[in-house]
Amino acid sequence: MLSVAFGPGRADPHLAKQGATRKEEPRKESTMPKSRPPYPREFREESVRLARISGRPMAEIARELGVAWGTLSAWVKQAELDAGLRSDGLTTAEREELRRLRREVRILREEREILKAPREVTDFTGAPREAAAFFARETKSKP
Repeated sequence: MLSVAFGPGRADPHLAKQGATRKEEPRKESTMPKSRPPYPREFREESVRLARISGRPMAEIARELGVAWGTLSAWVKQAELDAGLRSDGLTTAEREELRRLRREVRILREEREILKAPREVTDFTGAPREAAAFFARETKSKP
């Protein structure tokens, strides 16, 4: 019986018929599989080399290496893209550039939103002033 099905203070209908109460059980750790760390670069390269030169089915090679067929297939495709043998996807360098540019755009959008937010600069008396006028007066120049 799952401890989540009947939370604290709720009666288990099956035990209620018998006049018993359910004891709280400690929560069990999730049975979801943990994500594994990425395979080492050398392992991926050697797997691709083996898949290319062996002439054996990729599914068989993947089984022997202990990786999913789709994973090995993706490694082979990426290696072919990087080598210029295919043109139906992005090379590793292009993917890295795209990732960098998307990060840069995200940061610039966040900065723009911060700058668009209304702000007031106050002097020591608490009177609000426009930021440009305040800094112009402080530096003795005109805005």
